[in-house]
Amino acid sequence: MSNIKIMSLGGLNENGKNMYTITIDGKILIFDVGLKYASDNMYGVDYIIPDFSYLVQNQEKIIGVFISHAHYENMGALTELIKTIPNIKVYATNYTSKIIDIECREENVLIKNLNIIKPHKKISFKNFSIFPFSVSHSAPESVGYSINTKDGAIIYMADFVIDPTMNGYYDMDLGKLAYIGKQGVLALMCESVFAEKKGFTSPRHKLDKFFRSVIDKNDGRIIFSLLSLHLHTIEEIFNALKGKKRKVVIMGKKLQLIINMAIKEGFLNVSPNLIGDLTNLKDENSVILVSNDREMPFYNLNRIVSGYDKFITLKNTDTIVFAEPSYDAYELTEVKLKNDIAIMGANIESVPRENSVRLHASSEDIMLIIKLFNPKYYIPIKGEYRYQVENGNLAYNVGLKKENILLKENGDVIHITNGELIDDFEHIEVNDILIDGKSISDVGELVLKDREMLGNNGVVLISATMSKKSKKIIVGPEVLTRGFIYVKDNMDLIEEIKQKSEEIIKKNTNEKYADYTKIRNDIREEIGTVLYKKTESKPVILTVIQEV
Repeated sequence: MSNIKIMSLGGLNENGKNMYTITIDGKILIFDVGLKYASDNMYGVDYIIPDFSYLVQNQEKIIGVFISHAHYENMGALTELIKTIPNIKVYATNYTSKIIDIECREENVLIKNLNIIKPHKKISFKNFSIFPFSVSHSAPESVGYSINTKDGAIIYMADFVIDPTMNGYYDMDLGKLAYIGKQGVLALMCESVFAEKKGFTSPRHKLDKFFRSVIDKNDGRIIFSLLSLHLHTIEEIFNALKGKKRKVVIMGKKLQLIINMAIKEGFLNVSPNLIGDLTNLKDENSVILVSNDREMPFYNLNRIVSGYDKFITLKNTDTIVFAEPSYDAYELTEVKLKNDIAIMGANIESVPRENSVRLHASSEDIMLIIKLFNPKYYIPIKGEYRYQVENGNLAYNVGLKKENILLKENGDVIHITNGELIDDFEHIEVNDILIDGKSISDVGELVLKDREMLGNNGVVLISATMSKKSKKIIVGPEVLTRGFIYVKDNMDLIEEIKQKSEEIIKKNTNEKYADYTKIRNDIREEIGTVLYKKTESKPVILTVIQEV
């Protein structure tokens, strides 16, 4: 009999940042380690990753991290995890391993323990085994995992769709899933992102007809904005171009690396005659692929639209295709970008509403999987809480007991001993880690608040130079503002700030000592009060005092 604990470090009540742990008799298995895109109002934050504190504290217990597929929301924080725990073992399929290698080289991270696994080939450990099984998704060689314990299997079902027409590297063997279900499933963890969408996802996710239509009806250049790791979408674009006298220009180093790797390794079947180079950019019949990469979605397309790209100048004869459905965090960015494109006179094409479904499981997909596995306990994962609730309702509709449907949030621990749920509520504190640039250092809520204030209300800088010996003011106080008021129209207010600051400095100094901490605090509070009364605005107030 086994002592099992299941917990999420990210991915519950949110879209992205997926990271789940299953602890079996004290040994920790990690499934996925993803990131989440920052929303438009998170000033300067590039993306968000899970909190690794719990793993650092228990790293000697970690067996390894098992990646389901090569998408950023599932493996985008892996490089940060490797920086934090350098010797951690990573398990992934061949294609996913190739993407991990590209990411590590891009981030200058040395990965020491990358283990390539094969779908449907068991990985054995001391008291349990792991069986990766193939699933259909928009990344080749996507897998789910069956963790086989003494009390039955625990299934980690990440992103998937039920689509019998997806073959090869996108195939899903439902017979194998049914066989696992017949052996006995203790718990099923299943995605919730599209749980509220009725029916099967297929064929709503298919975009080949849409791409062909766009290519056929537009004579000028066509610029596709897409996600570099959605290889299935890229394949659909190339398939739509077969027989067309157009050259494809791939923009962006990472997108080129991924496509070149996929062609070389056989994951993408593309005729070399289709691919052009920078000399083809000005061709009226060229097709340009522009990727949205992890740090800032739409960044590359926005550079083109804003006129900052050194290779592409947008023309009113161009067609811009948004080849991916909108995602929550950047809806406002996308709307503004489309508006800017319209002003320039270029044509805009977007994925039709009826096709605006990525390769995630809808309600019928989920219910079929539940019936195939027939689990004792069901754990909705991946998605905002309302989607988890709807996912739980689907499980109840197909016959699972309500008390065995476990709705949790990040940090909540599910404890199963000898095959039975233990009602001893345990919670591990986990936080969002906000990443600014390439640093793993957490930006923090206070910094984010300051950035919000700077963005909304501007900054006032008050500076003064004082004598180290006499503690008297030599120069200043001087006042500098940015994004707050126009100085020439507010000289009386500027003089009032200077006078008030001087009074505060003198009040907190004597011949022997100056209390600079109190000076800064008093200036921030008292000047802040004055400015709010006069302007009804709260700028960031910075005080710089130096001694000479």
